[in-house]
Amino acid sequence: MSNKPMKNLFLGSMRKKQMFIRILSLVVFVSVISFVLYEGTKKSVALDADGKQLEISTHAKTVADVLEDENIVIADKDKVSPSLDTKIVNDMTIKWEQAKEYAVVVDGKEQQVITTEKRVEDVLQEAGVNVTANDKVSLALDEKLKPGETVDVQKAFQLTLTDGTKKAEKVWSTRTTVANFLEEQGVKLNKFDRLNVKESDIVKSGQQLTIVRVEKKVDTVEEEIEFSTENRNDGDLAQGEQKVITEGENGKVERTYEVVVENGKVVARNLQKEDVLKDPVKKVVALGTKEPGAQVSRGTAQATAASTDNSGSGAPAGGQEFYVEATAYTPYCDGCSGISAAGIDLRSNPGLKLIAVDPNVIPLGSKVWVEGYGYAIAGDTGGAIKGNIIDLLVQTKEEAYSWGRRQVRIKVLN
Repeated sequence: MSNKPMKNLFLGSMRKKQMFIRILSLVVFVSVISFVLYEGTKKSVALDADGKQLEISTHAKTVADVLEDENIVIADKDKVSPSLDTKIVNDMTIKWEQAKEYAVVVDGKEQQVITTEKRVEDVLQEAGVNVTANDKVSLALDEKLKPGETVDVQKAFQLTLTDGTKKAEKVWSTRTTVANFLEEQGVKLNKFDRLNVKESDIVKSGQQLTIVRVEKKVDTVEEEIEFSTENRNDGDLAQGEQKVITEGENGKVERTYEVVVENGKVVARNLQKEDVLKDPVKKVVALGTKEPGAQVSRGTAQATAASTDNSGSGAPAGGQEFYVEATAYTPYCDGCSGISAAGIDLRSNPGLKLIAVDPNVIPLGSKVWVEGYGYAIAGDTGGAIKGNIIDLLVQTKEEAYSWGRRQVRIKVLN
């Protein structure tokens, strides 16, 4: 068999392969050239996507197209620079800032703010909140907010503060308690100071806060107790004659007072303790009663003197009777106003018989009889008058000293 047909068949096959390779190479070449040409026509863009930096090659025509290609959805409050319809050029920079939501609370009222601003001051301005130097803000104005974070603002208002004897002044505050407000103002209350409101109250715009500065001091004084004079009828002495039987001598008493001072002025002196250092000696004077020509025995004279002694005999019948400790005071004592607890003007009634009592023992307004003092009205009270203690009203300091402190019988008549 001849080899020529086989040779021709082989040569034909080789030619077909070569043709296929040439066509394939041409296709690859054209594809590469097309790809190079396609990529070469793209534009380079730097994209700041809410803080994330991206380098992009794109055929997009506008900024909006670039963002859409990157699957970025633009909301109403977002910021895009340059504008969405700006044509793309090579080496262009695009910046997209996504708006965030924050809560702004002003005096307890909350509102939501959507903005691209991050500083507290700028977010508040976006919310239409004007902050003054006296307002209280929960965060620093130059601080950057985190998404979802809340800013609390307390608006300041004025109120009036009067501290003791100081001049009243207008001060600024935010909604807080009186105690916190005073602390903010550097005002400290002492133990006995008084406020016209409770410390737990919430301060209000236009409110007046008044502090009464109260001091309580102890004052101990040594005073004389003037001696009293006892007159005794003496039938051995002629009428008009007098004879001193015992010379009088003043005593001494130490009195301790609680002195209450409000805003620098003494408002009360309350007797706390009284110690008799030396008892007074009563002056005894014999008064002659013998009529001319009469002969009266010494014993009869002594009996007569006893019967006229003003020791408090002749008590009325009836009433509740008991014994009390009695002191005396005047309408003009230190710290006294001259007006009794029952509203009686003591200085305008010099002949008035009145006693200060403990209303729990003797009700105010009661009519009483006091041994050695007589009939009186229970019309006053006193800081040291507690329990079975009374204080007799007299008109002079000398009378008060002369009375001293005694145990006397008393009857409450009604």
